[in-house]
Formats: sequence, C-alpha cells, structure tokens
Amino acid sequence: MRRPVFLRIMNAVEEHDNYFVQKRNAAGVLGLSCLQKVVAAFRMLAYGVPADALDEYIRIGESTALEALRKFVVAVVEVFGPEYMRLPNEEDTNRLLAIGASRGFPGMLGSIDCMHWSWKNCPTAWHGMYRGHKKEPTIILEAVASKDLWIWHAFFGMPGSHNDINVLQRSPIFSRLAEGKGPQVTYNINGHDYSMGYYLADGIYPSWATFVKTIPEPQGNKKKYFAKAQEACRKDVERAFGVLQSRFAIVRGPARLWDEDTLHNIMMACIIMHNMIVEDERDEYGVEQVYNFNDIGQYVCNYDDMGERVTVSHNAAPELDAFIQSYRNIKNKETHYQLKADLIEHLWQNHSELYNID
Repeated sequence: MRRPVFLRIMNAVEEHDNYFVQKRNAAGVLGLSCLQKVVAAFRMLAYGVPADALDEYIRIGESTALEALRKFVVAVVEVFGPEYMRLPNEEDTNRLLAIGASRGFPGMLGSIDCMHWSWKNCPTAWHGMYRGHKKEPTIILEAVASKDLWIWHAFFGMPGSHNDINVLQRSPIFSRLAEGKGPQVTYNINGHDYSMGYYLADGIYPSWATFVKTIPEPQGNKKKYFAKAQEACRKDVERAFGVLQSRFAIVRGPARLWDEDTLHNIMMACIIMHNMIVEDERDEYGVEQVYNFNDIGQYVCNYDDMGERVTVSHNAAPELDAFIQSYRNIKNKETHYQLKADLIEHLWQNHSELYNID
C-alpha cells in the first residue's frame, strides 16, 4: 500500500470516528494519537500479529489495540464501503464486458468461487456447524473478481460445513438481476443473442444460464481449447484470493477473535482496502476514474447517481411474476448448454491463438 492511500484512510477514519482523535486525559496528558491506533490496526491486519505483540513497537496495550482494530474496520466499512464494495454500474459493466470479449468470452463479468477462513477461537459448541471438509472450523467467503483483481461481490459469514452450492443458494449475487435493476447486458455469440452476463465457475456450481463451467474430460480440439481457456480465465478469482491473503495476513492464518460480527467487519475492510490498492496501482486501461470524495478523502454518497428510485407498489402481482420469471431465466439449463456450445465455437473460430493447449 502506498503512502497516499494509507494517509487517505487514516485521515478519513479520524474524521469519521471521534475515537481516533487524539485527546488529553484529566491530568492534561496527551493520549494515543490517531497514527498509533491506525498503525496498530494495520499491523494486525497486514501481518496477522497478535495484539500483545504491538506494545513495544507502537507503545499501545493489548486491550487498546483490539479496541482500535474493531473501531478501525467498522470505520473503513462505513466510509469506503459505498464506493469500493459497490455493485458494477453501467460504466463498470461495459468495461468488464470489453475485457471479457478481448479474452474470448463475450458477456463475461468475472469469476466466482469460495474461500475458507479458519476460525481458531470458534466456540466449542459451534464446531459441528463450522467444520466441514477442512477438518477445522472455518467461515466461507464467496467472491467475484475480475482480471485486474478487483473484488466486485463478497458474501461472507456462512459456516464452513456448507459447500459452494449451499452458499450460492443464500447469496444475494443475483438478486439485483432478478429484480430487473442491474445494468443491461446484451451480446451476440455465434448468431445467438443473450441478455444476461455470466461468471466463470468450477464444476460444483449448477448449470445455470449465468455460469460457464469447464469440460471435465474434453474430447476433440475445440472442447480441449475451450476447457483450457475457461480454466485460465477462471483463475482470476483464485489470484484475487491469493493477493488478498498476501496483503492481509490476518485472513490467511486462523482467526483469533471470538465474535462473528468483528470477523465479518475485518474481512470486508480487508476487501475494501484491497480494492483501494487495485485502484491505486491500476495502469492497464490508462483512464483516470473520477470518484466523489470530499477534501479529507471521505466518499460522499450521492443517491441521485444511483439510478431510478424504487417505488413501493401495493399491487405487486405483475412485479412478482416478473421476479419469478427472472429467476427461471437465471436457472435455465438449456441456455447454459447453448451458451457453452456457442462459446466453444466462438473461441475456436475467433481466438484460436490466445491459449496454448500443448
């Protein structure tokens, strides 16, 4: 993380939460500075060190370091969450579609997968619920990432005994699409028109119109080439998980905190700061993106820029029918197999040199 990004976070957190403002005690002695508290929180997040390891370096006690960590992650989520955990708007969607088309996958919006975070201090009574194939208590993160490693969707908190399908059934990833509020996505592949984007996924995910999976045992050069291309592009989300864990070691090692709410805030804060670093270091497209921040770096939420306001309907039968039909379209298996067949042909005819199948 570069210094300007760190200072922007520190200044915004100090402005947002009075806890980080340096104060004097009853004797007139200055207390801990904002820099001390933020650095203590950052060291626990970035290096995964316990709270009692900070006393000599930062001169801050264990209980105060934990308090600073909890306050810090909440402030980061509240200040930067509306911008860096936003759903893709029309401009973002067009950029994602352009990237997908250049890689041989028109209509692709990213890659989806799940990651397990080990929970060392999970209460003993909950071990049966949180322990799955990892043989230890874990909490699951479902995420969607693009080629530049920006994480567009994060759903965290499901117990580790679930698999990717169980998590998907509870995830809100397709809720906006089913409600008809998402950006319009239209594209043509091999002479067929499609109106929904899709994510690259591994084999456990269901055969829905919004997922494109690899071929387990491909027969023939076309299918082998498609499987190679799909598996290569699907690694975007795996790379995002690896970079997230490298930048914030706290989510790589076992979680030592006790309450789920704090763990959720820590994961969301790490993802938000990961996206901030991606934005700061992004130089692939050469386009400066304009965001709405005030002088201290705090995001200013303008609701007029979020699209048409929702109108509450007291006669919801047509809307309900449309909602149910949207979910049927999302889960349509015929569209899934037709899309896969069209992509196989499209890759072979138009992008036969992008991926090596030796």
